[in-house]
Amino acid sequence: MGGIGSGRHWHYGAKDTTNDYRALDVRRWNRDGLLIPGRAFGWQWSYNGEVTASIRVRSEESRVMLIYRHRIQGDEEWQDESYPVRLDWTPCHLGGERPWFLCPARGCGRRVAIIYGGTIFACRHCHQLAYQSQREKADDRAMRKADKIREKLDWEPGILNGEGLKPKGMHWSTFEQLTAKHDAFVAVSLAGVADRFNLMGESIEDWM
Repeated sequence: MGGIGSGRHWHYGAKDTTNDYRALDVRRWNRDGLLIPGRAFGWQWSYNGEVTASIRVRSEESRVMLIYRHRIQGDEEWQDESYPVRLDWTPCHLGGERPWFLCPARGCGRRVAIIYGGTIFACRHCHQLAYQSQREKADDRAMRKADKIREKLDWEPGILNGEGLKPKGMHWSTFEQLTAKHDAFVAVSLAGVADRFNLMGESIEDWM
């Protein structure tokens, strides 16, 4: 099994997106009751149902220890890491506390909910990561939003697959609002695709 640093994107300072890096979300660990001091657990990442990487985590009083192996690209030697990440807790408006990671990269210390793994774990600012949506073209973003609506409506994914029926139990007003938004996103997406590939004047059937 590959280590944390074995992938193509796993180098500090790469200008990729958050989707290119493996993330650790302290909110998820808190919801799962994993931040109790003395608790040790494993954490895995998977793709298409196959585990691609894993680490061990040990929760302590005011930090977590990330235990993993990595190697720098081009280096055959694997290195064992025991990497501390400090925690900070802030009060919630309705009572209780919520945890934050304090970014462990040198000179940072930002309070963040998610850190991203590379040769080191750090916040997205230190890894110079953009959100995936920031790299999307307008038509790609519209297609993604249309597919999100199709999921709510239980329609077949893909904007070229036509429209389905109103889901059972959904109010007609809600259905009509969602389909209107869906159609608007589809129009933006198809116009962008047509412009990108110089398909203006051709029908949808010509593309399929």
